[in-house]
Amino acid sequence: MISSYYRTDDGQLVSSLGDEALREAVASGAGVLWVDLEAADREEASALSRVFDFHHLAIDDCFNRHIDPAKIDDYDRYLFIIAQAISYQARAERLETTELDLFLGPNYVVSFHAQRLPFIEELRHRCEEDGPELGRGADFLAHALLDALVDDYQPAVEEMDETLERLEELVLSQPQASVLQDILLLKRNVQRLRRTILPQRDAVNRIARGEFPKVVRPESYIYFRDIYDHVLRVEELVESLRDLADGVLNIYLMALNNRMNEVMKTLSVVAGIFLPLTLIASIYGMNFENMPELGWQWGYFGILGAMAAIALGLVIFFRLRRWF
Repeated sequence: MISSYYRTDDGQLVSSLGDEALREAVASGAGVLWVDLEAADREEASALSRVFDFHHLAIDDCFNRHIDPAKIDDYDRYLFIIAQAISYQARAERLETTELDLFLGPNYVVSFHAQRLPFIEELRHRCEEDGPELGRGADFLAHALLDALVDDYQPAVEEMDETLERLEELVLSQPQASVLQDILLLKRNVQRLRRTILPQRDAVNRIARGEFPKVVRPESYIYFRDIYDHVLRVEELVESLRDLADGVLNIYLMALNNRMNEVMKTLSVVAGIFLPLTLIASIYGMNFENMPELGWQWGYFGILGAMAAIALGLVIFFRLRRWF
């Protein structure tokens, strides 16, 4: 699906532009044009690239199936920006990323994404209602897209934090093998989120530092610095989550180790009680002909009594030593 919005210098909003109208808007260098491609095929993207004269390598990057880290390629007349949107499903403990590709020119933004992105839909609705995003320049529109993308990181981090608190409670109450699997899955999601954020931080920082004055105006740097600050805060939260996840894993391993120690202590106590009883039973189980106690009328009951007294004595001894 291709959506297009063009706001002219006189404030008129035009949507659903054809190829010729797109060429005229780009050639004029005036107004602000936004073209959004959602789940577009290669033919649609190639036709659009001919209108804007995008490099074929940038178009190929839009269709790569592997997840590219965030980056910025400077093609002199325009910037090609790769960013990663995320969504976290707390119940399934699954972190998903969706690549958002942006072509930022002097008076246009072309966005490409293979899946539906809620913040893109919201921005489209605002543009249809003549929102301010199209009236403040193409660089501000790119800022609005990246800012909305980064804002979605915060809820994901908060949901991961809630998941971690739940796992911590389970670890303290019932450290089972399923809890360990959930902890390791959360650690993997946190690490994946961290790998997503770090390149994005560097890419936004390059814009905020003013490395691309042909496309981004100096008055827009402050807005990209604001995005950079948001990314830094999320990065700090993710680092904290990673440390907490390591702590919960250590608590689980300690709890498991303590439980194993309790089991071994119980087995040791039982073995300690039965060891002398086994020794007595072994002695009187030998087949010697001359064993005086075998002819004693009360020998059997005497041995049983002695064994019971030894067992009771050992139990009292272990209890006094608080070994169980």
